[in-house]
Amino acid sequence: MQGLEVGIIGAGRSGLAAARFLMRLGARVFLSEQGRMTESLPSGVTFETGKHSNRLLLCTLIIRSPGVPGNLPILKKIRRKGIPIWSELELASRYARSKQLLAITGTNGKTTTTHLVGEFFKALNPSTFVAGNIGTPLSDVALRTTSQSTIVLEVSSYQLEDIDTFHPTISAILNITPDHLEHHGTLRAYVNAKARLFQNQTARDVCVLNADDPWCRRLGKRCHAKRFYFSRQRKLSRGIYMEGPQVVIRWGNLRKRWPLTSHLPGPHNVENILASIAMAIAGGVPVHSIRRVLSTFKGVEHRLELARRLRGVRYINDSKATNVDSTRVALASFSDPLIVIMGGEGKGSSYAPLKPLIKKRVKRLLLIGEDAPTIEKELKGTAPIEHLRRMNKAVSRAAAVASPGDVVLLSPACASFDQYRNYEERGQDFKALVHKLR
Repeated sequence: MQGLEVGIIGAGRSGLAAARFLMRLGARVFLSEQGRMTESLPSGVTFETGKHSNRLLLCTLIIRSPGVPGNLPILKKIRRKGIPIWSELELASRYARSKQLLAITGTNGKTTTTHLVGEFFKALNPSTFVAGNIGTPLSDVALRTTSQSTIVLEVSSYQLEDIDTFHPTISAILNITPDHLEHHGTLRAYVNAKARLFQNQTARDVCVLNADDPWCRRLGKRCHAKRFYFSRQRKLSRGIYMEGPQVVIRWGNLRKRWPLTSHLPGPHNVENILASIAMAIAGGVPVHSIRRVLSTFKGVEHRLELARRLRGVRYINDSKATNVDSTRVALASFSDPLIVIMGGEGKGSSYAPLKPLIKKRVKRLLLIGEDAPTIEKELKGTAPIEHLRRMNKAVSRAAAVASPGDVVLLSPACASFDQYRNYEERGQDFKALVHKLR
């Protein structure tokens, strides 16, 4: 990269990480941002805001930030000129060194699974790095890795669109349901982006797949790696599955079973645990170490996180639920009456799949954000609905109508960008407001 002119489109977290990384490698960096620049740039980076100009056509390489639409006019010009377009993931993976590289994708459960897999490998290898879409870009840690490192990555469909040589030794696709259709256009395009995770894997590698998910079963037929299936619902001749309360593993010469004990609520987390164990087994982590880590793992922030108990009411932060299926999973995780805060920036998916669970479990829906009118239109008649616009009003109203034994659940089913920088900021706001309740 020394002396090369590299263009970056998009100044989000990933784009800025790529800029820092490229500057360390000695590249000349030009960053192009359609909106306003809200973060400080590394010294030496030249930039433009409010447009994507033809200045990008002078670059040797382009880094496209996740979420930047692929049909931008400037990207069409770049492709016609034959300039390579990479994601930050592709860039950083070319410089990261490792003994094992594990990559996890899927519509739901990525963050919990990535954290848990990271804990499994940290118990085995102190030089374990957890990065990617989980919050720490791979670019920020790539130059600290060694040939003895284990790298565990959460990767998104956006990042996978622009990979070329990215090659995990162990990959996992947890599940696929409609998401990010406003970006990908069709479900098939979204699925194909996910499938790029294993495009460079060989028969020496392992791909972990959900045997209960129809899309994952179809993708298994396209995968050249060894397929390690997991299932919560069925018995497998080869893989890992649940038999009553028992975890059963059949992989190579390994035959193990034990009763599953976990602090993570909901059947979806059983699937996340099975996928995590499969990746750990494939990576050589001993079963006794897996069981020890699992006995203490409490989950991750913003995913069905207990924010507070107050006057017999539990306040749950599920801000990570940025799509309809994530919220469906959250609703199914509780048997107590629910007061649900939903809304934000919609993704173009229908909210109708939530109707049966809302009718059955929800006492009241409190709506915030720009997609509130659409949510009310599609869920009308399922539960009493109120528009509160902002989080502070929604939390106050939830506290006023909640009774002992109720659960106040923030599970937006939407992105956060209409009111917050990201889902983390939204979750932090919810928790801060909950802790101010008297």
